[in-house]
Amino acid sequence: MFLPKLLEQAQRGERLVALTCYDATTARLLCANGVDILLVGDSLGMTLQGHDSTLPVSLADMVYHTAAVARGAAGQGFILADLNFGSYQASPAQAFASAAQLMAVGANMVKLEGGAVFVETVQFLVQRGIPVCAHLGLLPQSVNSTGYSLQARSETDAQRLLDDALALQAAGASLLVLEAIPAAVAARVTAALTIPTIGIGAGAACGGQVLVYHDLVGLTATPPSFTKNFLIGHDSLAAAVRAYAEAVKTGHFPGPEHSR
Repeated sequence: MFLPKLLEQAQRGERLVALTCYDATTARLLCANGVDILLVGDSLGMTLQGHDSTLPVSLADMVYHTAAVARGAAGQGFILADLNFGSYQASPAQAFASAAQLMAVGANMVKLEGGAVFVETVQFLVQRGIPVCAHLGLLPQSVNSTGYSLQARSETDAQRLLDDALALQAAGASLLVLEAIPAAVAARVTAALTIPTIGIGAGAACGGQVLVYHDLVGLTATPPSFTKNFLIGHDSLAAAVRAYAEAVKTGHFPGPEHSR
């Protein structure tokens, strides 16, 4: 799947369904059960490698897992790959060199974390044929500064996030992930943008939702409060993924209990 098709879905009012994915087998499962976006997230540092943050993940790790997901998806899913910590912050040129490796093994888009400071980087990538998804709110790569807490709680912080979102959109970002922010703030940002927003712990007003696959199927020891174990009540992983996709598409997930 390529970006224009994904954006057409959003323009028709269809909510976009995303899940993290790190391997070929899971990629086939997700593509066959209603998932639009396979996020090769640097969350693999925690879910697969056992680290306590995403910071140790290398570009080589991201390239390896993106290639595996691309082989499993076989052109049936839209592959969004994270730029890992340290692979893009130094300069737009560094970001391009890193993104080019991910695109070469099958990514359809790359994601980077941060606000207006990365406007030049987003422009640089987009002008060179690399679609970009921005990421605001809780930034896991900045955990040492912010912790894993709800972001944009004050009006000042909410306005700054909105300003960043508008700046990143103007720079050429095609998608925006909003993580761990109040539902009212996410709704405000979503209404102000023309590009789709993808929420995780950001309420139901976003144009789509993403979860960590391991949270979805109950493999996380202490899952975040905004997640739901969709394997409960279903007899297979495929059924759990289908239930999640249907719940997102129909607006039944996330519910009020999954947002603030």
